[in-house]
Parts: sequence; structure tokens; C-alpha cells
Amino acid sequence: TKEFDPDAALQSALELFWRRGYEATSMTDLVEHLGIGRASIYATFGSKHELYLKAMDRYAEMRDPLLLAELSQPGPALPAVRALVRRFAAEAASPEGRLHGCFITNTAAELAPHDPAAARRVEISWDHIETPLHSALVRAQAQGELPEDRDPQALARMLLVLLQGVRIVGKASNDPARVRDAAEQALALLD
Repeated sequence: TKEFDPDAALQSALELFWRRGYEATSMTDLVEHLGIGRASIYATFGSKHELYLKAMDRYAEMRDPLLLAELSQPGPALPAVRALVRRFAAEAASPEGRLHGCFITNTAAELAPHDPAAARRVEISWDHIETPLHSALVRAQAQGELPEDRDPQALARMLLVLLQGVRIVGKASNDPARVRDAAEQALALLD
């Protein structure tokens, strides 16, 4: 029997990786932060890399369903899209956002260029943003909220790229107006 809760340990590892990144988190850091032995970490989660990938999966499990729920509410679709973009901008400009950023976006910048397993998870996460955005924009167009000459797929992709950029700029910039202004300019394209 395990002398620790694997679920709580995974959540704790996620928080540490999120704060420090993959490369800056050593196995010793994980042992100290989780309060469990190295052998127990390896036996339960595998290597540091496998633990990181499991942490990515956990993060996606926490975040992705919320986004889908926000964008699939009945009624007008554009207000939900606008609220989502504004929420991302507010989160990115918040003290917490500046401190940690987005775990997936951080991974995209740090690992995706040279780590196929991490890159796959980043792409899946981005699909989980782009697909509901696309569906909401198609619905908005069908309901007469979005002009017929707009391409919902291209707009969804533009918003995905904006949201990821907002997270990077929000983490690095001292000026919260930078991300808010960018979000509002992108939303103006939906009119």
C-alpha cells in the first residue's frame, strides 16, 4: 500500500512544475516538495518526464471542460466568446497570471520544440480551445450574430493564437493594458 495519496502528489507536482518549469525542477526538488521518496515517485509515476506529462494531463482535465461549458451555453454565442477572451486577458494580467502563466503555454515555449510527447499534449489542449471556439462562432453565424462574410474557423484560430499570446505577454509584461487592449481589438473583428 502507498503511504501517500498519488492524486495529491500529482497535484503537488503539477503546481511545482507550473511554477518552475520542467528544466528548472530537479528530481530532488520533487522529492522535497512532494514529501515522498525518489523510489516512490519512480514506482508511482515513472521518470520525471512521465510525471511531467501526467501533470500536463491533469491540468488539461481541470481546464478544458470549463472552457467547453462556457462556450456551449444555450442562447447567443458571441457574448460567451467575448467573455472567454476577456477572462483569459484578465487572468493573464493578474498577479497570479504574471507569476505562473499558463502551464500549457509554458510547456509550448519550453518543451514543445524538442519534445514530441509534450508537443502532442500542447496540440490537444489547443484543439480543446479552438474546437469549442469554432463551434460557438458557427452557432453565432447561424443565429445572425456574426456577419456571413466571416470565416468561423479562421476566427477561432486567430482567437486561439491571441489567447496564447496574451498568456505569454501577460506573464512578461508589467502593463496589464497591453493584454486588455489586444483582446478588445481582436473582439472588434467579430462585429
